[in-house]
Amino acid sequence: MEMTTEMKKGPTTRASQNVLPYQTARIGEKYTHWKKLGQGQFGTTYQCIENATGVEYACKSIPNRKLLCREDYEDVWREIQIMHHLSEHPYVVRIKGTYEDNLFVHIVMELCKGGELFDRIVEKGHFSEKKAAQLMNTIVKVVEACHSLGVMHRDLKPENFLFDTSHEDAKLKATDFGLSIFYKPGQYHSDVVGSPYYVAPEVLHKFYGPEIDVWSAGVILYILLCGVPPFWAETDNGIFRQILKGKIDFESEPWPHISDSAKDLVKKMLTRDPRARITAHQVLCHPWIVDDNVAPDGPLGSAVLSRLKQFCDMNKLKKMALRVIAERLSEEEIGGLKQLFKMIDTDNSGTITYDELKHGLKRVGSDLTESEIRALMNAADFDNNGTIDYSEFIAATLHLNKMEREENLLAAFSYFDKDGSGYITIDELQQACLDFGFGDTKLEDIIKEIDIDNDGRIDYGEFATMMKKGNTGLAARTMRGNLNFNLADALGASDCDKDQ
Repeated sequence: MEMTTEMKKGPTTRASQNVLPYQTARIGEKYTHWKKLGQGQFGTTYQCIENATGVEYACKSIPNRKLLCREDYEDVWREIQIMHHLSEHPYVVRIKGTYEDNLFVHIVMELCKGGELFDRIVEKGHFSEKKAAQLMNTIVKVVEACHSLGVMHRDLKPENFLFDTSHEDAKLKATDFGLSIFYKPGQYHSDVVGSPYYVAPEVLHKFYGPEIDVWSAGVILYILLCGVPPFWAETDNGIFRQILKGKIDFESEPWPHISDSAKDLVKKMLTRDPRARITAHQVLCHPWIVDDNVAPDGPLGSAVLSRLKQFCDMNKLKKMALRVIAERLSEEEIGGLKQLFKMIDTDNSGTITYDELKHGLKRVGSDLTESEIRALMNAADFDNNGTIDYSEFIAATLHLNKMEREENLLAAFSYFDKDGSGYITIDELQQACLDFGFGDTKLEDIIKEIDIDNDGRIDYGEFATMMKKGNTGLAARTMRGNLNFNLADALGASDCDKDQ
């Protein structure tokens, strides 16, 4: 499908059924110089230029005519939410924005000019062990990030990883989350999705969890090392039979020249029993992946927990500002965090209690003490009512880049600057503390910390500096102990998810 005039100019009417729950600007008013990059099963990807900045972006445009039922619309909406949920990860293509007209849904995202990993495999045949290990390290870090944030990718394959430049040392980034879902640990899925060569055996048995992503990454690793998939046949059904019962070939070239350590990792990732399969974090700890025998950081479950710790470390003005910012963000930006909140809030009360958090941690054998669990609660419960409500959770777990956006900073500053004087005074700060339920607070200390020119008030420049700088406070001293667990696991995963 070539670029249409209607698509460039934008719509005059709205479709009766929409993906986005709000009306958007016309994409043609924001972006020009369209160039087709590729055609997928569900949409077309273009290169375009943002008029305001001259920056090049990619745009995936999905025709409404391909969205045949409400579930199709929900799938696209979920893809957008998941991209926002993951897009701050350095190895995930970052989403820029979304638009909808009467013909298309448009997802504008970071442009990667280096092409697909698949194309480099075709070009090279296979990679050296060192290069394969580097690529696999990136791929599995994406898997770990997905799982730690309650997302199952379900379609990992070389075509869905792009290089950001054409250089040999270009960064690899994941894209296309069209089949990804939010998952609740302990629940199993039955819909058969994915691509034939990469699909895990338990998908074919229609009873699976997030372990399928490690299997698919294992298939990619096998291909990186030898250039062909481990399970191959002339038909899809033949491929599926091989996946279920076939033997992995470690005899043909170049396998006799590949290290035992590499083979060991492949075997552990392609273990047919998902309960015995290696986890994403265990892959990253495998000797073949680890550089210079230096162990990687703890499991990326701290992706959210570290945000709670950061929030705990902030002064009260910064916490209140985050609450203001959280409340103005769109549903698509915070949809992933909303799903995580629902996972923890097991009684659907709209609040997270200490017992709910404690139960989730104990189900994975966490060794956190009572005081450490309480410190996690306190990190988000900044009105000290004994529970974490939805707004508190969203504010406490936002990625910090959202607080640094100029439009968000201006909105937050304006909230506190009630009289529009251009300054936040101690009286305005006192009123904000009352509004947010803060009790005994030494406001003079907060202003003194932020007030660079010592005039007893906070101007916008001082406020923005405070919001962007490293967090300060005493809370880090209360957060001792090992927080290295996967958040999705902590919310109720089965034993097969735990690191052994």
